[in-house]
Amino acid sequence: MLAKTQAYTLSGISGEKIDVEVDVSNGKPSVTVVGLPDATVKESIERVTSAINNSGFVFPNKKIIINLAPAEIKKEGAGFDLGIAIGILLASGYLKKEQIKDYVFLGELSLDGKLRDIVGMLPLLISAKSAGFGKFIIPTGNTGEASFVSGIDCYAVNSLREAVDFLTGETHIEKIELKKWQTGTSLQAEDFSRVKGQARAKRAMEIAVAGGHNIMMVGAPGSGKTMLARCVPTILPDLIFEEALEITKIHSVAGTLDKAKGVVTARPFRAPHHTASAVSLTGGGRNSRPGEISLAHYGVLFLDEMPEYPRTLLETLRQPLEDGVITVARANQTIEYPASFMLVASMNPCPCGNYGCRGLECSCSPSQIEKYLKKLSGPLLDRIDLKIDVDRVEFMDLRTETKEETSAEVKARVDKARKIQLERFAGEKIFTNAKMSAKHIKQYCEIDSASESILKQAFDRFHLSARGYTRILKVARTIADLDACEQIGKQHIIEAISYRTIDKYEL
Repeated sequence: MLAKTQAYTLSGISGEKIDVEVDVSNGKPSVTVVGLPDATVKESIERVTSAINNSGFVFPNKKIIINLAPAEIKKEGAGFDLGIAIGILLASGYLKKEQIKDYVFLGELSLDGKLRDIVGMLPLLISAKSAGFGKFIIPTGNTGEASFVSGIDCYAVNSLREAVDFLTGETHIEKIELKKWQTGTSLQAEDFSRVKGQARAKRAMEIAVAGGHNIMMVGAPGSGKTMLARCVPTILPDLIFEEALEITKIHSVAGTLDKAKGVVTARPFRAPHHTASAVSLTGGGRNSRPGEISLAHYGVLFLDEMPEYPRTLLETLRQPLEDGVITVARANQTIEYPASFMLVASMNPCPCGNYGCRGLECSCSPSQIEKYLKKLSGPLLDRIDLKIDVDRVEFMDLRTETKEETSAEVKARVDKARKIQLERFAGEKIFTNAKMSAKHIKQYCEIDSASESILKQAFDRFHLSARGYTRILKVARTIADLDACEQIGKQHIIEAISYRTIDKYEL
């Protein structure tokens, strides 16, 4: 007898529909899986066989062929187990076609018939819903993710037996209740009130966060670069639901999602070590998964001591910094992951860290300094909107009792600026000034003749590229938003230019 069930598999951060076809016929007892399965899918037969027998059913001692269609899509993971088991039980007469009609089955089976949760449940459900499916049976461990997808009937079960009893009507299961999403805050972060001095650096960081701009801090060891970066999560604007869903899809596929919450509530802050591999940063691998670049989507990617990262690794940042996506090309597939993040980078000005720093003597030779600074390519530096010199903090700055601004006060200004941008780009599929295209710049970044003259002088003096010119306009637009000014003024252009280069380091 031929039976057919529906399942889904991951392709990047979206799902592909898979028809699970099971043919049970007389002949020499055997089980064959076709349709480009990987090793995990092939092993599913052992899990499914034990799960069926240990759930009170009898696995057919016949010739069984399982086809996963379409055949050209590579099938990975254990998420087909439930669909295969239901197909075998349907072909064996334990279920009827009308009982499983319109259902999509997702889940991994253990040998005793229990159902285990799988990675990527949220993108699978969203993709299946978009394709017209509305009824799902999933593991209880994935309830959290399913509770934020509206417009579907999703039923969570603990075991294969419970799934069959539900389908036959012997057991009643309530569909998963839809939850209301609420934004949250990052718990592991510093507060700006604890950073003494560094007024210019704080101002630059506020501008960067307000507009989603990339920023680099250059200064001596111990000047507070890392602490400033650790403060960023406390002034990031609250997530909106569309952003939260996009981030959650990525973390669900990567297996880093908190299953209890079921959804990401705060913007990510990722800080990979400089010894991280290329795959861990960009994504991919044998079973392709998102890397740190994608896990920082709509959040922050912090690279501490940027020149310590391999140059080949840093060059992979060029595409996502420009396009907001990272393309992972492998022999058998090419996958595109979202990677629209804010880059926060820090570096010493030389190997010893003292070059150009007030009150410190550099022990490096000119050739060593040049070699160190040249670790960062011109095209990469050109994609960083703000560059600031973070010099040593004076003793009196550390001992002063002057009250510093809190992160909450800074965040209030950031939120106002972001609100302006959300209203400006409503329906445009972008949320920040940093992501403006040439069309948006022409529409929203008009400047008067005085500002144009200043910008021309900067263009000639600093030998700016076309990219550098547009990024100055984007930063100026953000500064104007922080000042609640509809028109970009001369003062906004001047401040934006001041963050473009650090003359003493030639960056």
